[in-house]
Amino acid sequence: MSDSRGQQTSAGPPPAHEPDGPDGDEPRGGILMGRPFGVPVYVTPSWFVIAALITWIFGGRLADILPELGYTRYLVALSFAVAFYASVLVHELAHTVVALRYRLGVRRIRLQFFGGVSEIEKEAQSPAREFWLAFVGPLLSLVLGGLFYLAVRAVDAGTVPGVLLAGLMVSNLVVAAFNLLPGLPLDGGRMLRAVVWGITGRPMTGTVAAAWAGRVLALAVLFGLPLFSAAQAGPDRSGVDSVIDGVLAAVLAVIIWSGATNSVRNARLKEALPLLEVRDFTRRAVHVTADTPLGEAMRQAREAEAGAILVVDGRGDPIGLVKEHAVSAVPEHRRPWMSVGALARDLEPGLRIPLDLTGEQLLTALRRTPATEYLVVRADGSPYGVLTLADLERRLTAALAGR
Repeated sequence: MSDSRGQQTSAGPPPAHEPDGPDGDEPRGGILMGRPFGVPVYVTPSWFVIAALITWIFGGRLADILPELGYTRYLVALSFAVAFYASVLVHELAHTVVALRYRLGVRRIRLQFFGGVSEIEKEAQSPAREFWLAFVGPLLSLVLGGLFYLAVRAVDAGTVPGVLLAGLMVSNLVVAAFNLLPGLPLDGGRMLRAVVWGITGRPMTGTVAAAWAGRVLALAVLFGLPLFSAAQAGPDRSGVDSVIDGVLAAVLAVIIWSGATNSVRNARLKEALPLLEVRDFTRRAVHVTADTPLGEAMRQAREAEAGAILVVDGRGDPIGLVKEHAVSAVPEHRRPWMSVGALARDLEPGLRIPLDLTGEQLLTALRRTPATEYLVVRADGSPYGVLTLADLERRLTAALAGR
C-alpha cells in the first residue's frame, strides 16, 4: 500500500498504515535477519504469534494425518510455519528485485502477522512498471506452488516430507490467489490501479477505484469467509472454530479496509508534497546565548513575534535549538531560573535544512536526522528560521483536508 515515502507491496494484506515519522529506518520492534540485495529483512514480534497459531492448527491436523508422530507433530508444524514464511520472503524479494531494477529504492522488508511488507521508497513512474512491480510477487508464489507440486509427486504423500510439501504447495497458491484479488492494499489492487491509471492517464483515479474495490473486498471477507468456512466444515464444526474464523475474518477486513483508505489518503499526500516549500512554514527565531534565562528568552520571542529560540555562541554562530516540548514542560514560576541551554539540542549537521528544499527532498532530509525542530539556513549558511515537525504535520493535514 502507499505511504508518504512511496509504496508498500505485500504477501498477504499489509497492516494498517503505521506512521514511522521522518526517521523511518528502523521498525518499532523486530529482529534483523539479514540483508539480501542490501535490503534489511526484519521479523516483527507479531510473527511469533502467527507462527504459534500455525503450529497449533497444523499440529492438530497432523494428529489425524500422521498419528504415529505423537507430540513430535508440533515440531513438524513449526518447521512448516518457518518454511511458509520463507516462501513469503521469496514473494517479497521478487517485489524488491523489480523495485531495485526500476531504481525505486527499498527501505526494508518486514515479516509479520499477516504475511510480509516490502517498503518501497518511490512510486513507479508508469502504469506498466506499477503493474509489473505488483504482479511479480504473486507470480513467484505461483511458481513456488508449482515447484512444490512437482516435489509432492516425487515423494510418498503419507510421509512427513509429503505432508509438508503439500502444505507449502497449497499455502503458496492461496497466497498468490489472495494477493491477486483486485483491491488495495493487495497486489491485485495495485494491478487494478495500474490498469485504471493506464486507461485514464490519472494515477489518482486509479488509486480511488482500487481503494473502493478494496473496501468492497473487505466487506466480502468479513461476511463471506465465515460462511465459506462453515459450508466447508459441515455440521461437525465446533463453536471454537466458528469464533476463530469470525475473528480472523474481522481482523482481515479491518486491515484491508484501513489499507484501502490509507492508500487514498497517502496518494493525496503524494500530490500535496510538491506544493510544500520550507519558507512557507518556517518560524522566526530569536538568538540568545545558552546562559540566557528561559523567561527572558521567551520575553524576547514575544516582542519579536518569533515562534522559536535559537542558541548561539559568543560570536553569534548557532549551536543549539530549544525544544518546544521541553519549554512547555517547565512551570512558569521556574522559567526565570532555567537557562535555555538546558532545554536545547546540540545543532548537529543533519539539523540544518536548506531553505530551498521542497516536497520529497524535504521529507528525505528529515528522515536522515529525526528531530522535532530543525534550523533552516540560507544558501550562504546563515540562519533563516526554525522548522518544527508539528508545523509540517499541520500543513500536510490542511493540504489533505482542502481536497
